[in-house]
Amino acid sequence: MTTPIIKLESVSKRFVKKLDIAEKFARRLGASVQEHTVHAVDSVDMEIMPGEVVGLVGESGCGKSTLGRCVAGIHRPSDGVIRYQGEDVMKLRGKKLLESQLNVQMIFQDPMSSLNPRLKVTDIISEAPLFHGLIKRGEVDDYVAMTMQRVGLDPSYSQRYPHQFSGGQRQRIGIARALAVRPDFIVCDEAVAALDVSIQAQVLNLFMDLREDLGLTYLFISHDLGVVEHLSDRVVIMYLGRVVETARTEELFDSPNHPYTQALLAEAPRLQTDRRVYAPIKGEIPSPLHPPKGCHFNPRCPHAMDRCRTEAPKLKEIAPGRASACHLNDG
Repeated sequence: MTTPIIKLESVSKRFVKKLDIAEKFARRLGASVQEHTVHAVDSVDMEIMPGEVVGLVGESGCGKSTLGRCVAGIHRPSDGVIRYQGEDVMKLRGKKLLESQLNVQMIFQDPMSSLNPRLKVTDIISEAPLFHGLIKRGEVDDYVAMTMQRVGLDPSYSQRYPHQFSGGQRQRIGIARALAVRPDFIVCDEAVAALDVSIQAQVLNLFMDLREDLGLTYLFISHDLGVVEHLSDRVVIMYLGRVVETARTEELFDSPNHPYTQALLAEAPRLQTDRRVYAPIKGEIPSPLHPPKGCHFNPRCPHAMDRCRTEAPKLKEIAPGRASACHLNDG
């Protein structure tokens, strides 16, 4: 069996806001002031096989981007293990650590804020491969031109600055920067969310072409179910830091199992002739500062029972290649 290129084992990420001087003083005087802990990612297990495109879906604030940044090495997980090609990345040192860092790259949602406005495109693309010795100084012009052509940019624009490009072109620069270090795994964090629909289609087609040409593997983070359905081989649904369901794309969209997944797909816009009455999920997503006990979805779930309010369901296999975290599957 092929080793997963990325494997997460009970990965959690918490952000703790320490007390400032005034708050510490107030607590000494008897005020009930405490540190705030945001439970962004809560014990996530996931496997991504080489060449696969996995879509990560959930509401805003559910921890998708934080999980993606943990995978890309930007955030260090609070608990759990992240494995790259079977090896614990937290235990890697020297050359192996550098290889894992270069082989896993990230494309961010807003290209304008993720590109250095003071650098020209040629410097943005060539900086990392030049620093790590992947190319020599004399090869920069040809390498930048080749990389820009690969993502559909005119190499003659290499001396321009990011503000001189459109949104779609800036996103292509971000893709070129990620490809410049020759990765095999890319985390795409809402990579087309800030683009017009017509430009979205072009960038999505570019992702698919690059996958075929370079043998890339993607973790594609999005809240757009239409984009995920078009692009992904498998879909992972997150809710308030936890994975609640995972399945092959066709199976998940045809027969969602978890109540949260059912609610998401029921309200997804579809091209059809009959009239529909849209009813949003009741309530609001709870605060990650104080997540509910038991199943995190229980305050909004129409099927919630007493067990859901006290016991967190485990993500377990309900069919070959499918897993869901719901007590209803135990009945």
